[in-house]
Amino acid sequence: MQSQEYIRLTGVSENNLKHINVTIPKEKLVVFAGVSGSGKSSLVFDTIAAESCREWQDTYPLFLRSRLPRYEHPAMEQASGLTPCVVVDQRALGANARSTVGTASDLAPLLRLLFSRVGKPSAGGSMAYSFNHPLGMCPDCTGLGERVELDEDAMFDMTKSINEGAIRFSQFSGGSWQEFYYHHNPLYPADKPLCDFTPEEWKALRIGPDKPLIMKHGYNNTGQESNLPYEGVVPRFNRLYLNRNISSLRKEVREEAERFMRRSPCRTCGGSGLNPKALASRICGYNICEMSEMQVSDLASLLEKIDDPLGRSIAGQIIAGLNRMISVGLGYLSLSRRTDTLSGGEAQRLKMVRHLGSSLSNITYIFDEPTAGLHPADAGKIGRLLCALRDAGNSVLVVEHNRQIMELADVIIELGPLAGNHGGEIVFEGDLASMKRAETATAELLREKLTLNAKPLPWYEGYRIEHAKLHNLKDVSVTVPKGVLTAVTGVAGSGKSSLICHAFTSAYPEAVTVDQKPIGTSSRSTCATYLGVMDEIRKLFAKANGVSAQWFSANSKGACPACKGKGEIVPEIAFADPVTIVCEECGGRRFNPTALSYRFQGLNIEEVMTLTVDRALRFFSEEKILSPLRTLQEVGLGYMTLGQPTSTLSGGETQRLKLASELKKSGNLYILDEPTTGLHGRDVQTLLALLRRLVAQGNTVVVVEHRMELIAAADWIIDMGPGGGEHGGEVIFTGTPQKLIRCEASLTGQYLRTMIE
Repeated sequence: MQSQEYIRLTGVSENNLKHINVTIPKEKLVVFAGVSGSGKSSLVFDTIAAESCREWQDTYPLFLRSRLPRYEHPAMEQASGLTPCVVVDQRALGANARSTVGTASDLAPLLRLLFSRVGKPSAGGSMAYSFNHPLGMCPDCTGLGERVELDEDAMFDMTKSINEGAIRFSQFSGGSWQEFYYHHNPLYPADKPLCDFTPEEWKALRIGPDKPLIMKHGYNNTGQESNLPYEGVVPRFNRLYLNRNISSLRKEVREEAERFMRRSPCRTCGGSGLNPKALASRICGYNICEMSEMQVSDLASLLEKIDDPLGRSIAGQIIAGLNRMISVGLGYLSLSRRTDTLSGGEAQRLKMVRHLGSSLSNITYIFDEPTAGLHPADAGKIGRLLCALRDAGNSVLVVEHNRQIMELADVIIELGPLAGNHGGEIVFEGDLASMKRAETATAELLREKLTLNAKPLPWYEGYRIEHAKLHNLKDVSVTVPKGVLTAVTGVAGSGKSSLICHAFTSAYPEAVTVDQKPIGTSSRSTCATYLGVMDEIRKLFAKANGVSAQWFSANSKGACPACKGKGEIVPEIAFADPVTIVCEECGGRRFNPTALSYRFQGLNIEEVMTLTVDRALRFFSEEKILSPLRTLQEVGLGYMTLGQPTSTLSGGETQRLKLASELKKSGNLYILDEPTTGLHGRDVQTLLALLRRLVAQGNTVVVVEHRMELIAAADWIIDMGPGGGEHGGEVIFTGTPQKLIRCEASLTGQYLRTMIE
């Protein structure tokens, strides 16, 4: 074959890759496998995708390049045979109150355009039908479709005084600087129960005084007196939490604030978010809100009836997009469905829809775990999509752990043998038949048959869910057993997350919940800071040396003055490619000489940050440090260093770091939503051992999951279905894995049976 039929890379040393050479055939489905942290993402995304995008953008004029994302030249010697690439990664969809399936799929603008052309009576241009535009939005709810108010009954404990904690919101009490407004206010006594307040005092606390009140709050860092205008609890909460997008707040603050919010449909627009003029316009007897609320498959059938010459062309484009959604199993969704209510599998498929109708060829499509969060029945649909893209003359590169996708691959490239510094090498390259004969971690898993839990733990009482009707749930009542490992399964959209992550957690708020939301990653965030152990380490150094703990922070006094504690410098070089240079002053160590001169047990702060988790467990003796690190070791991340930036972690490593952070919390009820996302089969076994240990300690563990390895090992299974959307929302099976494989109505049982035979 000629050289242009391959993508060739030489001397790749990005992140943990060890100067490897790789040859990838074009117009093939190539799967990159290996344990989490082995270097798959470093090779495929940080090298191939980054270099392809960088070289493609070099063909654009400088004016355009200055407005596009900029890519640094990957750490490699040479690349050849690259083609333009399309990357579909695991980054979450924009999830806010105004983001819907229609906006995410780009079908909502087309539907608005259709109504602006053929809707009777016309409300005006396309923006007159948008709940995100002043021309179309409801004036009362500003397009949100709901009224969000402060729940004052939840906010105030009328039997207590302010000093005793009458204001339940911790940001306004509980040691927060904002408590000054309410604990030291001259308008009412802080030691009197709220039920004994006069009407004037109650109004001053809730709303504020008629005349502005300026409160003196000590002195600022310049020595000047700090004067703060007083706000009542209600207007302050409205300003800081109701009238802004709170998604950017810390998870703990956001979740607490949401407990004091009361939501109800807008009475003016009925929850549509549109004004009366937009709602009056109709096509085929339906307004735009009614069409958006239709199931995608039903909407496609309705639009087929449009016979207006102008409308038929626009409707045809919408139908094509709807059919693409149907082809990946999303026909049960509606365009009005908010993206923050989608499961991980639904969101992943929605991102892929836009690439289905493309007629382009000789493109390199790169997918990151496209089957993440998908039931085996849904994973098969993704497999057919990948094959269709390949058969159209494209190169399809997939980072994947799923056995079904590997079985479809033309070539499998495995990296390893282990993770981190123990990985970064190509340990196998060939077809599936050769892979099954290889001696690698992935090959061993492909050869193994699943073993069902032969001795599931018994249970005698449980947590009851009564008449759950959220989203597609059809008046579901079910018992979740106590003291065992329960797996909640079912096809994507069957109602698993609605049942457990919403209905169940609402009934039992004491549960420790590990959801699917991604963690924040940055070059300044490290494993130690994310787990919260860094503060304790700084205290040890400060006590041992008799100085401020700020000296041991790369973001404070201890930072290198040249790089500001980053350890590297990215100089401004106008239109040229960005270049990262190791800081010459600190040599990438991030700390200044004074900070590095202080030691604890013979090591300075930078040397401590280079310790692996395994070594740190032997170095420290303080339980506040050891406990989180043990959890990190238990999830299989003992090889990571304390100072490794979270921005350098793979998807599987990030997932396990998140699990370690959440599972260190004390409780007796744990809920995990798709905890195996991004994990290799070997890492799944490590996670399973951790969950078993939690159960053995007397805890209840509930897992929403599709991975057959975990389902087979569960003590109890709740299977939702039978389908997705309006075809789901029912409990079709409860029982042990042994009984599940005999349930003919369960798709999960059918797939599980094939994997043990």
